[in-house]
Amino acid sequence: MKEAVRNTDSTQGRNPQRVQVIERAFGLLDALVKFEGSATAGELKAASGLAGPTVHRLLHTLLHLGVIHQLPDKRYALGANLVPLGEGATRQLGGLAVPQMQSLVAELGESVNMAAMESEMVVYIAQVPSPHSMRMFTEVGRRAYLHSTGVGKAMLSTLPTDRVREVLRSTGMQAMTPKTLTKSQVLLDQLSVISSQGYAIDDEEQELGVRCLAVPVPQGPTRMGLSVSGPTARMDDAFIRHAVPLMMRTAAEIGRKLSRLT
Repeated sequence: MKEAVRNTDSTQGRNPQRVQVIERAFGLLDALVKFEGSATAGELKAASGLAGPTVHRLLHTLLHLGVIHQLPDKRYALGANLVPLGEGATRQLGGLAVPQMQSLVAELGESVNMAAMESEMVVYIAQVPSPHSMRMFTEVGRRAYLHSTGVGKAMLSTLPTDRVREVLRSTGMQAMTPKTLTKSQVLLDQLSVISSQGYAIDDEEQELGVRCLAVPVPQGPTRMGLSVSGPTARMDDAFIRHAVPLMMRTAAEIGRKLSRLT
C-alpha cells in the first residue's frame, strides 16, 4: 500500500454535519482498495489509526452488509454488494459527459461513446449517435473485451505492463473478428505506441466494417475512455488526423468536469 488512510479519530476541525462512523467505515473500504483488494484486520487497523475493537466492529457490520467478505486465509476483501453501487455511479458519470459528447458528434458527424473499465471489461456508459443513416450503435450497459476495442486499448495503455498481462490472462484474448489481436506481446507492443501517441484504433477488430478511434479520459474518478466509431469508408486517415485533437480536448474537458465531483 502506498499511502495510509487518514486517521479519523481526530476531532480537530470536525464538521458537526458529518457522521464519524460512516467516515471510518468508508476509510476501511478505501484502505482495502489501496491494499490492492485485500488486507488483514491488523493491516487495516494500522492504516486507519483506529482502535482494534473499533476496526472489528466496523468489519463485522460491513461483512453483514455484504460490502466486504472474508477470504479463506482470514484476509478481508471487497464484496459483491459494492458492484451494483459502483456500476450505477459510473453510469451517472457517463450521463454528465453527454453535453461534451454531443459537441463532438456535431464536429465529427460520427457516433461518440464513453466507456469505463469494470471487472476487467469495457462497459459502455454513454452514447450520442451519429446523424448519418448508416451509423454505429452501442447499447449503454453493454460489455466488451478490452483487447478488441479501441476504447479498451486506450484504457489498457494507461496501466502498468504487469497489470495488463494480468488482465489478459484473466479474460483471454478471444478473436471477435479475423483482425482481432490474439497475442499478448503484439498487443503490448501496440499499447506502447498508443501510450506515446495518445490514441488507439480498433481497425475492424471488434466488428468487421467498423473502425473506432479512442482516447483515455484523464483525471476521472475511475479508468475511462472516449471513442468515435463509424464505417471504415468514412473513418479514413484524414478523418483520424482531424478527429484526434478534438477528441483529446473533449476528453480533457470531461476529465476536469468529473474530477470536480470527487
